[in-house]
Amino acid sequence: MDRSSRSRRLAPAVALAAAAALTLAGCSSGSGGKKAEEGGGAASAGRATTPRMTVALVTHQAPGDTFWDIVRKGAEAAAAKDNIKLVYSADPDAGRQANLVQNAVDQKVDGIAVTLAKPDALKAVVGKAVGAGIPVVGLNSGLADWRKLGLLEFFGQDESVAGEAFGTKLNDVGAKKVVCVIHEQGNVGLTQRCDGMKKTFKGTTETLYVNGADMPSVKSTITAKLKQDGGIDHVVTLGAPFALTAVQSVGDAGSKAKVATFDLNKNLTGAVRKGDIEFAVDQQPYLQGYLAIDSLWLYRNNGNYSGGGVQPVLTGPAFVDRSNVDKVAAFAAKGTR
Repeated sequence: MDRSSRSRRLAPAVALAAAAALTLAGCSSGSGGKKAEEGGGAASAGRATTPRMTVALVTHQAPGDTFWDIVRKGAEAAAAKDNIKLVYSADPDAGRQANLVQNAVDQKVDGIAVTLAKPDALKAVVGKAVGAGIPVVGLNSGLADWRKLGLLEFFGQDESVAGEAFGTKLNDVGAKKVVCVIHEQGNVGLTQRCDGMKKTFKGTTETLYVNGADMPSVKSTITAKLKQDGGIDHVVTLGAPFALTAVQSVGDAGSKAKVATFDLNKNLTGAVRKGDIEFAVDQQPYLQGYLAIDSLWLYRNNGNYSGGGVQPVLTGPAFVDRSNVDKVAAFAAKGTR
């Protein structure tokens, strides 16, 4: 059985274990020394009374990408509950992201949560953190690599599985010719989404690379592609801001193509409701941030680790379209979905 199959089969059990862990973690408040003894204080309802921890959350967020605001909100909620000082930093350049992880190691933090969009660039510094005795967990990107790099746990979506589900959904809505827009070259998770989609989609797929750090360029590149190829009936984007930009591109090109996307934000739910976006895949970024930080508290204070250090905790995929968007819109408006 391949890893994706194992993940799908074990996901419900793992998710149940995570829910049980969250119930355990609903603990009480106070402050305390910076360093805690292993197996720290007992927990009660409210906020943690365990000694203060410092945890670094290091992501590959690009400036202006609102997806990461949702991840950060989840992380901050867990940190507030668990008496954790959360230090957030991000850089889309893998080398600079590695330097941020090194900074966390040098500061002797009590735990690190990191994304592995470009795992090879993070391998050495993650090894340094593990060698220094700092527990490291992964989130969002790096499902295929977290165990090889020595991480304790991983919280996120199997991007290949999500891509395959996306391709099936495209078949269901009658798509025939699709362009998959990758906004960050070298990001393994984005590539896996497009590749997974190609496995199940019965129509024609083309990949279009754009510079995600330059939204006017994203808009003009998609517009040019649609003008060049009038046969494209669906534009698939890999992030909510790019989907909203693609809607503008469709209008500028005079195209009849529809837009579908991975990931949500509050603006995108409105576009789904209006029909500007046909559907979206939600990987629950708030949950990824929350579980990653909470897991480090649980590991330090009770020796817990979800999935037994073998299986990831899957937070997606789930489809959002006009039939169910109202159920998540209220949460998205608060910036938590």
